[in-house]
Amino acid sequence: MDKVILIKYGELSTKKGNRNFFINTLYKNITNKLKKYNVQIRKDRAHMYIEFLDSELEEVKSCIDKVFGIHKYNIATIVSNDIEKIKNTVLEFAENANFKSFKIETKRSNKEFPLHSYEVNNVLGGHILKNVSGSIVDVHNPDLLIKVEIRENNTYIYSSEYFGSGGYPVGTQSTGMLMLSGGIDSPVAGYLAMKRGVKLECVYFEAIPHTSIEARNKVIDLTKKLAEYTDSINLHVVNFTKIQEKIYKNCRSDYCITIMRRMMYRIMENICKRHKGYVIINGESIGQVASQTLTSMSVINSVTNMPVIRPVACLDKLEIIDIARKIDTYETSILPYEDCCTVFVPKHPAINPKYDTAVFEEEKFDYSTLIDEAVENINTIKVSSQENNEFSDLL
Repeated sequence: MDKVILIKYGELSTKKGNRNFFINTLYKNITNKLKKYNVQIRKDRAHMYIEFLDSELEEVKSCIDKVFGIHKYNIATIVSNDIEKIKNTVLEFAENANFKSFKIETKRSNKEFPLHSYEVNNVLGGHILKNVSGSIVDVHNPDLLIKVEIRENNTYIYSSEYFGSGGYPVGTQSTGMLMLSGGIDSPVAGYLAMKRGVKLECVYFEAIPHTSIEARNKVIDLTKKLAEYTDSINLHVVNFTKIQEKIYKNCRSDYCITIMRRMMYRIMENICKRHKGYVIINGESIGQVASQTLTSMSVINSVTNMPVIRPVACLDKLEIIDIARKIDTYETSILPYEDCCTVFVPKHPAINPKYDTAVFEEEKFDYSTLIDEAVENINTIKVSSQENNEFSDLL
């Protein structure tokens, strides 16, 4: 019998005038993700269908599990719209399952089919009761649920159901620039932004020799994890050494983190303008550290007019860690390589910095020239999820 992966759109189905755009973007993303497999992909306004080789099923499932825009999917058997063939296939499902109670659930979108949905349920249920000893019907909590969808040309029968990643397909929104530090929070923020359809690029601030090549490689590995949910991600590496050294040489220590973040936001705005980024994204969580109090966020955010999205702002640390474990970034994030946000942390950073004080302190050095220099010397690495990445290749 022919089988197909039957993809259900979920949230995409709420779209009206833009629905085709969302479906076409999902189709493109799935096609890119499965390009090395022997599959055939079809789509309509309600579902997407992937024909596959049995030998590649598990690998194909693993790929589509990481494509945003898929609510659920099923491994469905396809038969013609003939009640006897439907009965035989449903019975085969039952004979291969370990159950006592069962339920048949039919959807009949083909109104020319001679039986109504409830009549199909009765015919199929009776066929199982007659042929499977000890089976009973339970419409509320069955051990086995067999779903039958009678469409215009074929009937789709399935009992297995898998949840996809949900959200919107990556690329249905414009580009966002993620401040990827190498910690636990920022990769989770990037994942959640992509789940809403944002096309992601990442920015990493390094301060060699104060930070290490291992810290950079850690961030590349995290970018690679995020790239599993899309095709590839550009990682922009900013040399922040001169700026950071000037801050710690000229500014009062309790304001160093505040001023450092203000400099980063200025650079992020510049990168956004150069690379058509529409928002800055980061992993700030309210109150987690000194720079993430509401007062600090306000003082730091005041240097840019770019929208700043903080997907994990209202999550606690344990919730963020749960997501990090789910997307397999946690173990990489906790590797002991410090980034520039942690390597120079003062003993008592300002928790409630004053705007006027921050402006006064940062004007002690010519930061505009240093920012221009940092932006002009950015290195960009194209990171893909494939194992044969050449991370030394700079764009």
